[in-house]
Amino acid sequence: MSTWTPLESNPEVLSKYIHKLGVSPSWSVTDVIGLEEETLAWIPRPVKAFILLFPISETYEKHRAEEHERVKLADEQHPGDLFYMRQFTHNACGTVALIHSLANNKDVTIESGVLKSFLEKTANLSPEERGQALEQDKDFTADHQALAQEGQTNAADHEKVIHHFIALVNKEGTLYELDGRKSFPIKHGSTSDETFVKDAAKVCKEFMARDPTEVRFTVLALTAAQD
Repeated sequence: MSTWTPLESNPEVLSKYIHKLGVSPSWSVTDVIGLEEETLAWIPRPVKAFILLFPISETYEKHRAEEHERVKLADEQHPGDLFYMRQFTHNACGTVALIHSLANNKDVTIESGVLKSFLEKTANLSPEERGQALEQDKDFTADHQALAQEGQTNAADHEKVIHHFIALVNKEGTLYELDGRKSFPIKHGSTSDETFVKDAAKVCKEFMARDPTEVRFTVLALTAAQD
């Protein structure tokens, strides 16, 4: 298993990254400064995805194990075109979360480049095969590594990364949590274009409530670019 330099939760760097991958400049990554209704109203619209960065704690890992057993038994069905992939590359969770956010939003224009090529060649692969394809993709690796060096902190200092990125998207009226560390996509109930921001914020609050003494959470959004 290869190891990448971790991405920082810096909206400017992540926006530059998705544009380098081929995403139209009409879209960008922005900070979500609060999860209450009045602060959520400040996020540029439309909002196509939330990206949550959170610490991997013992409490969270216990929840993840219990959730895995529940979802495995439920044998849930998902849309055929839901793009889901596993993460097999250390510290690639930021890139995987961005891929999940972009690949599941048809309104986001992805022009020719590294991301479009990756999505085309992995379209008919399993989540596991997609994760392996990312690990072997030299162009994706190079782009990730180049942008990971542009954060405000020294990425080389973070030898042991205990934080993890996931994506929250609206797919055909269902709020999905897409996490490359999990074996399945996770459903969080129904949503809509009108209620997605509020619904995604509620899921983020649930993550925070599981670790009430922890403050190291960051929420970002994939939105229309601001002029």
